Amino acid sequence: MANQGKLFIVGTPIGNLGDLSPRAVEAFRVADAVCCEDTRVTGKLLSAAGVSRQLIRCDENVIAGRAPSLVDRMLAGETLAFASDAGMPGVSDPGQVLVDAAREAGVSVEVVPGPVACVTALVASGIPCDHFFFEGFLPRKAGERVRRLQQLMTVPGALLFYESPHRVAATLESVASVFPTRVAVLCRELTKLHEEVLRAPAPELASQVAARIEAGEPVRGECVVVVAPPSAEEQAEMAARTAAGMSALSVDGAAPDPEEALRADIAEGLASGEPANALAKRLAQKYSRRKREVYALILASEGN
Repeated sequence: MANQGKLFIVGTPIGNLGDLSPRAVEAFRVADAVCCEDTRVTGKLLSAAGVSRQLIRCDENVIAGRAPSLVDRMLAGETLAFASDAGMPGVSDPGQVLVDAAREAGVSVEVVPGPVACVTALVASGIPCDHFFFEGFLPRKAGERVRRLQQLMTVPGALLFYESPHRVAATLESVASVFPTRVAVLCRELTKLHEEVLRAPAPELASQVAARIEAGEPVRGECVVVVAPPSAEEQAEMAARTAAGMSALSVDGAAPDPEEALRADIAEGLASGEPANALAKRLAQKYSRRKREVYALILASEGN
């Protein structure tokens, strides 16, 4: 085991090459080969750093199959480095597969810290950083995405999501439907020349981005969405709702009537001033009902 190699996990810039650390450059220099998601992207990074090394493609499609042979190389004494296209390997990318395989085999793993898009966005957002939950990418299908967001409603901290520029408008629409009273922030092109941070109440932010796209100005660059934590009032409301649900279960031995729960949510939404159309859309997704049915109930409630 004396000649055993090691694995460097190297954080790389998320946009600005000036963020590549001297320690990261040194890790690339001492490595016998560099594993990466895209050899073209990492090749340009190494060239800018004045380093030339063998590049091994290890994206999500092939890394699981290549991990055993890479571990064998390290057990035989080679030192390998792994770099994502941008940011910290293992954070919503395939690098964790290689880390797990190396540690399982007893190979030494050394992390070279670097930029992280989600934390950079959180700080740039101006939203409290005391507690936060990083979700990564939300489901692509609208129904699944809304259900996942609903599961995250009780998290007592900021919520962070990665999203592609092609899906960010749909994601913001879902965020607005589930968190209509919370502030949301869209961060894109972080550390780059055209860095942008948009902050507004979630429904307003969703409308801004949708209007921009409709005007022929597409969103470009990888995106991070930050959602503010629940307010004290929202936390108290959720706690009361949970207590009411538990009370109903203890008295009746069954779950509360879904029709009653829907009507209670309608009353709550109207009382908070949520627009009827947005309320109908949100609750239709939440209760798996047709939007026009929910909208009719909302109109009936407004008329009472």
